[in-house]
Amino acid sequence: MAKIRPVKRNLDSYTISDTNTVVKPGDNVLLRSPESNTTPYVAKIKKIQIDNGNDVTVQVRWYYRPGDSIGGRKQFHGEKELFLSDHYDIQSAYTIQGKCMVHSLKNYTQLENAGAEDYYCRFEYKAANGLVLPSRVVVYCKCKLPENPDLLMVQCEECKNW
Repeated sequence: MAKIRPVKRNLDSYTISDTNTVVKPGDNVLLRSPESNTTPYVAKIKKIQIDNGNDVTVQVRWYYRPGDSIGGRKQFHGEKELFLSDHYDIQSAYTIQGKCMVHSLKNYTQLENAGAEDYYCRFEYKAANGLVLPSRVVVYCKCKLPENPDLLMVQCEECKNW
């Protein structure tokens, strides 16, 4: 007997279970990690679909934390920094915990009160080969280190400037 494939149709939005929060394609969201005591994953919703069994899925584009990338965390990466990856996946909508905001670095540094759901992104990440783009960013002194918004005043190891 042939197996019947579920018919999927696109949804304009999805209301997160046990909340009144509505997410739509284009929104950045926090997704539950399989390990209960770890920080949630961050992703951008590309598409929301429902099948004929009423299972709702989301196609997402993952953000990586610097420590999860092939090159690892560098001195100038902030705690709330993310890399927008080329890694797409399909997840159950039930894993969505809530919305979050992913700002540009410039907009993030101008926030008066960055909240727990505020992140920033200045790099794209090629997950297959670990390439981080752009390969060059603005630096703040002759030591050639990019800005880290977590460190309001940093003394350069080389030039000793603040």
